[in-house]
Amino acid sequence: MTKADLVAQMAKDAGVTKAAAEKALGSFTKAVTKSLSKGGKVTLVGFGTFSVRERKARKGRNPQTGKEMMLRAKKVPKFSAGKALKSAIR
Repeated sequence: MTKADLVAQMAKDAGVTKAAAEKALGSFTKAVTKSLSKGGKVTLVGFGTFSVRERKARKGRNPQTGKEMMLRAKKVPKFSAGKALKSAIR
């Protein structure tokens, strides 16, 4: 499903225009991004939790040359599916 498909489905389900649905989706993604950038987490009961995970510095390998290199520590977004989402997929 693409972003356009998601916007169309949201508009249909909510009975609003595609422009309004796209604005709502943009607001949602902006709010999640802002919360995660501050180190917080976003929990949608039944759907899942967006959070930030820290990766430690580690050794890696350049796939083109095979040369070993150090990868620095960084923060990455994480999503954990909720119980309702997991059971809907099974």
